Amino acid sequence: MHFATLVSGSSGNATVVGHKNRNFLVDCGVSLKGLLHNLELLDISSSEIEGIIVTHEHNDHIKGIGPVARKLKIPIYATAGIWEEMTPTLGKIEEQQKIIIKDSFTCAGLEVQVFPTSHDSRESYGFRIKGPAAGSSSPKVLGIATDTGIITEQMNRCLKGCDGLIVEANHDGERLWNGRYPWYLKKRISGNRGHLENKQLAEGLLEWIQGNTERVVLAHLSEENNTPELALSTVLKILKNSRVAKENPELRMRVAPRYSPHELIILGED
Repeated sequence: MHFATLVSGSSGNATVVGHKNRNFLVDCGVSLKGLLHNLELLDISSSEIEGIIVTHEHNDHIKGIGPVARKLKIPIYATAGIWEEMTPTLGKIEEQQKIIIKDSFTCAGLEVQVFPTSHDSRESYGFRIKGPAAGSSSPKVLGIATDTGIITEQMNRCLKGCDGLIVEANHDGERLWNGRYPWYLKKRISGNRGHLENKQLAEGLLEWIQGNTERVVLAHLSEENNTPELALSTVLKILKNSRVAKENPELRMRVAPRYSPHELIILGED
């Protein structure tokens, strides 16, 4: 199984996940032109995209969904609540492209388990994605969780022991509270239905990362209240003397670029 963030941050979010030449998108908060360009950088053809799965209805996650779904003639997977919120903004979507999801489903040959996150939207979800079995090896599992103000027990259960993780390191607390954002926005971001702070995420990773975890991508960084260097250094400092560092010395961690894809990560390969 492979994955890469295509864009990541408050200006837009999209991720590609797949196996061999079958892929789907998680969110599409980027223009059709931008999406096709970033897929091309990864040598993934648009004809290999089989669907779009939606985490929630905020514009930075859905603004490109309508044009992309129409152009590629692919289905959109979302819960009933998300469909109610985003339908007016998508433009014309054929009925056969509207897939309502609940607890789990299959897309592009991969099993997707849905779990709620805590965000100020109608509904918001993360995903635990299981790849196909490969001979005697266990299937690889990718966990995705962005846009949440707290870490819940259900998140812990679904993200613990994943081989790969795409998780939110949105802001640094000091930069947020000392920054120029208005008070109401600071309260929103730092609240239980806002976004995870770097240290909050690190505490979550102490629970989620196990000996099999290969790769962690820090995603959805604030352009104003965080930097890639600060997010990475904060998380690594907390993990440094933990069980995680002792049990998983080969773990690789990186930050998702804001406007471009990172390298295609293939779980199970160096």
